[in-house]
Amino acid sequence: MAISRRKFLNMLTIGSAACLTLLTPISAFAAWASDAFNATKIDDAYKTLFGSATIVESDEVKLKVPKIAENGGAVPVSVKTSMKDVESISIFVKDNPNPLTATFLIPAGTIAGASTRIRLAQTSTITAIIKAGGKLYSKSQEVKVTIGGCGG
Repeated sequence: MAISRRKFLNMLTIGSAACLTLLTPISAFAAWASDAFNATKIDDAYKTLFGSATIVESDEVKLKVPKIAENGGAVPVSVKTSMKDVESISIFVKDNPNPLTATFLIPAGTIAGASTRIRLAQTSTITAIIKAGGKLYSKSQEVKVTIGGCGG
């Protein structure tokens, strides 16, 4: 079945408009989070990403990382919680050149959890921060690194 040129151009226009509409929020988030990802001090990254909210340590934040990482280039990190109204999960590494390593936006009504691999420049403390109900909750653990993963 052949499609007329007019119908093809109409479908192309509608498809392009839909793609641009869907990508706009992603680029807006990327610009907003850019300053937090580029921060070189952990307190600046916290402030840029979360504002001036108080961070409370909580046992409801489940952080799973190895105690010793032989290679800092790919350290597995898993964060989950059973808290309600989770908005985001963020992972920070205190002694990395850029402390904010990942941020995951959690859609409403989904199970809050994220797993990834991160780079560690040296032995450092990994902190997971969960934003839930407008409040911030954290859990931290030190990981010893034998070979750093953030070489220049």
